[in-house]
Amino acid sequence: MTFDITEHANWNYPTQIAVGVGRSCELPDLCLTLGIRAPLLVTDPGLASLSMVTEIQRACLDAGLAIQCFSDVQGNPTGENVIAGVNCFKAGNHDGVIALGGGSALDAGKAIAFLSGQDRPLWDFDDVGDNWTRANEDGIAPIIALPTTAGTGSEVGRVSVITDTDARRKRLIFHPRILPSAVILDPELTVSLPAHLTAATGMDALSHNLEAYCSPQFHPMADGIALEGIRRVKQYLLRAIQDGQDLEARTQLLVASTMGATAFQKGLGAMHALAHPLGAHYNAHHGLLNAILMPYVLHANRSAIEAKLENLARALNLANASFDGVFEWVIDLRAATGIPPRLSDIGIDATDAEFIGERAAEDATATTNPINFSPAQYSSLFCNAVHGSFDTIV
Repeated sequence: MTFDITEHANWNYPTQIAVGVGRSCELPDLCLTLGIRAPLLVTDPGLASLSMVTEIQRACLDAGLAIQCFSDVQGNPTGENVIAGVNCFKAGNHDGVIALGGGSALDAGKAIAFLSGQDRPLWDFDDVGDNWTRANEDGIAPIIALPTTAGTGSEVGRVSVITDTDARRKRLIFHPRILPSAVILDPELTVSLPAHLTAATGMDALSHNLEAYCSPQFHPMADGIALEGIRRVKQYLLRAIQDGQDLEARTQLLVASTMGATAFQKGLGAMHALAHPLGAHYNAHHGLLNAILMPYVLHANRSAIEAKLENLARALNLANASFDGVFEWVIDLRAATGIPPRLSDIGIDATDAEFIGERAAEDATATTNPINFSPAQYSSLFCNAVHGSFDTIV
């Protein structure tokens, strides 16, 4: 299926989404439509110094918007980053958030908008039980999200992933109203992304679609979205890595990323259950972790997902329409993108295997893995990924 990059699209599922080249120029009008007159632009330090941020600020100022920028956001955003952002939001009398960047900036921006009108601490809204009902919905500021990477899909997520530095763990801050009111998918915002980050974030998008598809929960709509998201990654990821200026490939990867986060309302699994504590403990890139973990988790889940992956193999037109066909495709794609095959290749050893296993088993995403792994099994799975082995986990 081809895509005419001169065309624009407007979607309202799961939220209002403007898709197409150059759509970021519509941001000031979108702010005004949503009643935002004084937006806080939340981004990361790397992006804050780039011309795209300067141009966005200038366009908003020209439209009469009292915009300011907050960029104290780490690669794995922390509770301290969110509190600093909330303080900036209140000091500037802001009334909305523009979240611009990769998953870190988007998650931080969403959490800042959420917490800006609450009278409880951030961790009171950890995604456990019905904690989300504690929130004052009227206190959640409107959010506009502009992703600059095609991976996390946080622009359409109802969760912000924030690191609790004291507990050394990632927490999921959930509320339906954290979902941005509007999203702009403009591929021009992604063309400067280096090849290695294009690879890591693209594999992250694949992990979201793949884990959602493998989740045992019943959600046929999410299954259909996930299948198509996987197909788009297969068709366009290597193109975007090889030519960062390929706007068609960049657009399609943004779409695949958004599809993955739309689909994973069905659930995720052991890739994320391990990536969350690993990211918090080692401050490693989330997408890179998912990419390395992917085949090890597929192998461990084989007995529960074999039939599903046969169907996936047919949907992807793989020559070998079986679990092995998908498994081999994942291995080959990971190698072609330049992702290393083992966690040890990025400096992670098995010293803390027991700790990681315990945290993985406790992670909210573990509840929708196709197999209910014990802490010891997660430790074993982690060790496999460290050493590059596909031993049976025990």
